[in-house]
Amino acid sequence: MNILKGKWGAALGLSATLAATGQAFANSEFEYGPVFDKFGKHASVDGVKFAENQTFKVAFDVAKAAEPGKVNRSIESLARFINMHVANGVKKENLSLALVVHGSATEEMLKTEHFKQRKGQPNGNELLIRALIKQGVEVIVCGQSAAAHGVEKNALIDGVKVDLSAMTAHARLAQKGYSVNPF
Repeated sequence: MNILKGKWGAALGLSATLAATGQAFANSEFEYGPVFDKFGKHASVDGVKFAENQTFKVAFDVAKAAEPGKVNRSIESLARFINMHVANGVKKENLSLALVVHGSATEEMLKTEHFKQRKGQPNGNELLIRALIKQGVEVIVCGQSAAAHGVEKNALIDGVKVDLSAMTAHARLAQKGYSVNPF
């Protein structure tokens, strides 16, 4: 009897393929750099090529906070995006990224002294946010979420901007040609 016939055979074949693919990527080594040395680990992917003049304009949307004191992996995705693209030949100056923050993640935009007053520990995202801003990432807080969470503009990490709402920020970024990263 051929075990690869019928619905169970198809499922077994698919499982074997996925396991082999997963194993190939499981052996990849993730590393930091070349732009951020403490954030944004990524793996090399052979055969991926970019045009010399490749540009990206991408907005990231983050609404959910990490555990207090921890790095928000959704925010760290911006560092990973920059690291992996620069490592694969895209010029850093050709990357335009924006981070739109709302919901419970709004408090992660607070300077550590203000975050600590609320959460009892340092803001695990402050160094990451400062590093992203230093590399040209536009960080925008939803004004509606700031009001809902009692976040004052002077308590925000230096360089973080406030817009009327996250919806407004995304609309403005779309008008400038930004796509929204769905992850």
